[in-house]
Amino acid sequence: MSMLSPVGPQTDTSFMALYLESLSLVERLHRLLLDVIKDEFERVGILEINAVQALLLFNVGENEVTAGELKSRGYYQGSNVSYNLKKLVEMGYMHHQRCEVDRRSVRVRLTEKGRHVRDTVEKLFERHADGLENKGVINSAGIEEINTSLRRVERYWTDQIRYIY
Repeated sequence: MSMLSPVGPQTDTSFMALYLESLSLVERLHRLLLDVIKDEFERVGILEINAVQALLLFNVGENEVTAGELKSRGYYQGSNVSYNLKKLVEMGYMHHQRCEVDRRSVRVRLTEKGRHVRDTVEKLFERHADGLENKGVINSAGIEEINTSLRRVERYWTDQIRYIY
């Protein structure tokens, strides 16, 4: 059971109840996405890395980035990204190199092995996008509406962090 889901039957249709349902859905969808990636990797025989690490490789893509840049883009929490970057470098999925300007900072980019994982995730997402659209689960307008709403919530939460405390 999700920490966000209320106990007992949901009969209240107040805004608060709908907001809590949205939070619960976002939380469940993220966990489900990780399970979907894990299942795909088991199917294709990629067993060395976990779904969080695979998403990190997907999000890095063809870029050369620092851990701080990944955090500032909102992809990962601090210790999580540093630990996973270190593991991915050790396993040969990423190259790392000290920045010439700031020697404390390390830049990372995908190796060929990392690009293979990124491509596997991309193909999975392409199949999902095709399936969602072709089976009539959701269309472009529906996805755009969801994205617009989620960006608004993201901006609101970001403002709460920046200006409330």
